[in-house]
Amino acid sequence: MIKSMTGFGRNEVSNESYKISVELKAVNHRYLDVNTKMPKKLNMFDNSIRALIKEYLERGKVDLYILFEDYTEGQQNVKYNPDIAKEYLNYLRQMSTEFGLEDDIRVSTLSRFPEVFTMEEVALDEEALWALLKEALSGALSQMVASREAEGENLKKDLLEKLDTMSGYVDFIEERSPMIITEYRQKLMDKVRDMLEDNKIDEGRIAQEVTIFADKICVDEEIVRLKSHIAATKKELLSGNAVGRKLDFIAQEMNREANTILSKTTDIEISNIGIELKTLIEKVREQIQNIE
Repeated sequence: MIKSMTGFGRNEVSNESYKISVELKAVNHRYLDVNTKMPKKLNMFDNSIRALIKEYLERGKVDLYILFEDYTEGQQNVKYNPDIAKEYLNYLRQMSTEFGLEDDIRVSTLSRFPEVFTMEEVALDEEALWALLKEALSGALSQMVASREAEGENLKKDLLEKLDTMSGYVDFIEERSPMIITEYRQKLMDKVRDMLEDNKIDEGRIAQEVTIFADKICVDEEIVRLKSHIAATKKELLSGNAVGRKLDFIAQEMNREANTILSKTTDIEISNIGIELKTLIEKVREQIQNIE
């Protein structure tokens, strides 16, 4: 399915430990360019986030915003440090022996010494956190893809209509071109007749001039290529693949052919249609640049 590169997606998930809100915005870009804004605690998942985005998107400038609430923040666990307690105990016994003091060491006494018991914050559960983040991000990406597909279908419909109009312009140029030569020949005959009055007209010379003129204004090759480019564009649009780059190249080629026709023609009608054709090609190219 044809997809636009413009899209939006948002999702929020939570459990008893964490809450994650994800928001995605995307516009057209030559490649996939991801700009991420998230809390430092989630930086460890940066590569995984980018890899997941690549599974859903191929092109576009993507701005990703992640909000994170840690319900476990501030929760602490008591940690017992036996090595430190043992060291305190050894020194106390050493003091008792050296100074001849009563060994009255109790657990309650030892427990009050620094670092025997410490408080530590509950560590992040990375596996559970990534699972939640992945769920939130996947939901937002799915929403973005859906919005891109909807806009892509509208783009495809409009582009196909424009391509049909372009085909009509090309057909007009194709039908009009032989008539220009006939009209030129008649004008040349009339002009020579007026100049020579009753003298005999050199038909061979007239034919030679008409042939030279016909070669100058011939746009047969341009017409064939334009028809081929229009057909190729329609085929790619109907294929439903990610064809933005390819269509942009074809649009450039169509623009080149239209410019050549305009540079060759001396006919006002073809000039007018050629200008309409070129204008339409520019519009098509602008829309194509928003296709993934």
